[in-house]
Amino acid sequence: MKSLRRRVLLTALGTALSACASRPAPPVQHYTLGMSRADFRDYGGAKSDPCDAEQRWLNDELTAVNGLLARFVNGTEQLSNPRALEHAQQVELLKEAQASLPKVLDVHEGNLRGLARCGFKDKGAFPEISRRGQELLKEARARLAESDAVLAAAALRTAQEKWKEETPQRESTARGTWCTANPKVGEATVFYARQGLAGGTTWHFCDGARVEQAAGAEPIFVEPEDLNRRERRKVQPPRYLEAAANFPAEEIDRPPDGSAPKSASPAP
Repeated sequence: MKSLRRRVLLTALGTALSACASRPAPPVQHYTLGMSRADFRDYGGAKSDPCDAEQRWLNDELTAVNGLLARFVNGTEQLSNPRALEHAQQVELLKEAQASLPKVLDVHEGNLRGLARCGFKDKGAFPEISRRGQELLKEARARLAESDAVLAAAALRTAQEKWKEETPQRESTARGTWCTANPKVGEATVFYARQGLAGGTTWHFCDGARVEQAAGAEPIFVEPEDLNRRERRKVQPPRYLEAAANFPAEEIDRPPDGSAPKSASPAP
């Protein structure tokens, strides 16, 4: 009787240990990035051993993630070239990846680490899957490490392009605000000043004159066009240069430079 009980207990214990040693496979997760998709399992997160997985499934899952990462790396290789035709599309892909890809990279790294402990790690395509996976993890993380700077630069370019497109309207509004319908030649009234993207500044006067100053150079006077002899005698360049020099610096229309806008009120 005691012998029978012992056998029953040992059988139950063996069954329990077997159940603990072999956990069910974690559920399949579906991930989409841009036009790419990959199905994978988070073995580490589920406290499951990838070595217990069906080898064909594990092969397919790791290969799918490798493929997605390869397409991401290749699909963002023109980020440093704003003139590339696909640059805007690649920026959007990077923005999407920044929000969702890090978790997938961590899971993939854990799965590859688990594969390295499996008895079949050197069989079939697994060696190449592991090698390529480690390579792609490094490349994808390097790309994500650049994302903050790349996205900030892209946002700045967009803001500067918008600023440039809206410049004529701002100039027209300023002219209508500060100039009379028939401005007198020689009055040297500045109605608008703008700093260009290259750093040079131009002061515009109601009578059509301008003062232009390239970055690091002295300002020069540009007289209005189509002046007759009598009007030309009224134009005194020093007055225009002085008016430009005295124009409030804070009122110069400047392009966005990526810095945070200054608060109108002092910080507490």
